[in-house]
Amino acid sequence: MRLLLDTHAFIWWDEDDSRLSDKARRALADPKNSVHLSLASVWEMQIKLKLGKLTLQASLSELLTDREARNGLMIEQITREDIFALERLPPLHRDPFDRMIVAQAVRGQFEVVTHDDEVGSYGVKVFW
Repeated sequence: MRLLLDTHAFIWWDEDDSRLSDKARRALADPKNSVHLSLASVWEMQIKLKLGKLTLQASLSELLTDREARNGLMIEQITREDIFALERLPPLHRDPFDRMIVAQAVRGQFEVVTHDDEVGSYGVKVFW
């Protein structure tokens, strides 16, 4: 299974937060699944860190390096195709980071690990 983490799912996974569903936690631990994080989520977290709206257990750089090494996390780059795909998405969700995650999920045929019901409105598979 190809899983693309929404930003909050990545944070909850890292912090072992009980808000992450047990189903998602098991899927993220399963080595048969590939786990991806959008560069849009990295950007979003860096902005929130700078604004003081987010705190992490380590620097974002250290956190990503650790997850890449320990869990095989892959950073999903934003492509020109992803950016142009935003034009085709209906205006169901106002969050630009979530819209980019949806565009990447469509392109990469990912299931999105998210607690956000609006993401599923785009017709992408939601895994929770």
